[in-house]
Amino acid sequence: MATAASPHSILLKTPSNANPKVVFPVATRLPTTALKPISIKCAATTQIQDPRPPPPAAAQERIFNFAAGPAILPENVLLKAQSELYNWRGSGMSVMEMSHRGKEFSSIIQKAESDLRSLLEIPLEYAVLFLQGGANTQFSAVPLNLCSPDDPVDYLVTGSWGDKAFKEAQKYCKAKVVWSGKAEKYTKIPSFDDVEQDPDAKFLHICANETIHGVEFKNYPVPKNKGGLLVADMSSNFCSKPVDVSKFGLIYAGAQKNVGPAGVTIVIIRKDLIGNAQGITPVMLDYKIQADNSSLYNTPPCFGIYMCGLVFEDLLEQGGLREAEKKNKSKAELLYRTIDGSKGFYRCPVEASVRSLMNVPFTLEKSGLEAEFIKEAAKEKMVELKGHRSVGGIRASIYNAMPLAGVEKLVAFMRDFQARHA
Repeated sequence: MATAASPHSILLKTPSNANPKVVFPVATRLPTTALKPISIKCAATTQIQDPRPPPPAAAQERIFNFAAGPAILPENVLLKAQSELYNWRGSGMSVMEMSHRGKEFSSIIQKAESDLRSLLEIPLEYAVLFLQGGANTQFSAVPLNLCSPDDPVDYLVTGSWGDKAFKEAQKYCKAKVVWSGKAEKYTKIPSFDDVEQDPDAKFLHICANETIHGVEFKNYPVPKNKGGLLVADMSSNFCSKPVDVSKFGLIYAGAQKNVGPAGVTIVIIRKDLIGNAQGITPVMLDYKIQADNSSLYNTPPCFGIYMCGLVFEDLLEQGGLREAEKKNKSKAELLYRTIDGSKGFYRCPVEASVRSLMNVPFTLEKSGLEAEFIKEAAKEKMVELKGHRSVGGIRASIYNAMPLAGVEKLVAFMRDFQARHA
């Protein structure tokens, strides 16, 4: 077997009267004159096998994953990441091995930001930060950066995540709940005219889509304080539809629902709001430090940011967020139509006008059948349909990456299940 000489080759001589075996040469003083390249033939008949397993075939069957997060990712994005995993675009290394300060990763994070700006039409006066810690960390970072301990702030609570954000903010400012849907089990959003905001509130906070309860804002309130800000947790509907970023002082979102794997948190903040953090703010939560260092103050979640960039690129290629919203509406309408047309066998508790396009919670008329529903669905390769532990029931999360075929299969299963158990 002919081999090409390389800097990593070990030149071996195999005696003619011996069996082929590896001989480790003893270190010797090299001659000072240059060596001429020579051709080597290996007498051994045993071939060295590549220890790396072959990549799985692209056509390998996948399940329909209805998980709320970490959630389904676009198949073509996964396949592209797979093809680039071992050697990213001729760099000789994986994204997971790159220095976050090297030119290769700089190009990745810069393109990710550029594509996100294009998708959401983010104005130049807004900074985009790729951070860590999830939305839960932003529950602290937001009040620490936007107000002083004595500032009043308003929280409009439409679900569990909005409630958690409020409770955390109480540690750092004078937070107040101006409306809560808890008494009605978080199934509606109030008329904004009925919400009594504090005219001096530094900001009004909302959770744009409540992942657990399936409640989504279709339009957004305006802070009563003319100098006040609208702040939104958009974790579970981020990049699912167009958003007028200029209406917000700050938007934050965990990536693991719609735009990437777990580990990346995206913050979009108006630049004039940066630089006013409270003195007790930890370094890693200070937006100015993160912005001044282009999200590279410490090692960021490099591979997660790379994956987000692939998702942004894919969304642009599909026609942007308006096209994504059309697809999401079609999927959600099909599922809600099936629930509402089941004559009570399936029930969605959320007020129709604010039902989420992303997270569809429902219960069965006979609650004892819910475990069987989940079990049978899993056998049909539809998984993660169990509702959140705090509310129970069923929940189908149908984010951008969930194809229409997945919802059609779920709907067909629901009809068959009803026919057998009604």
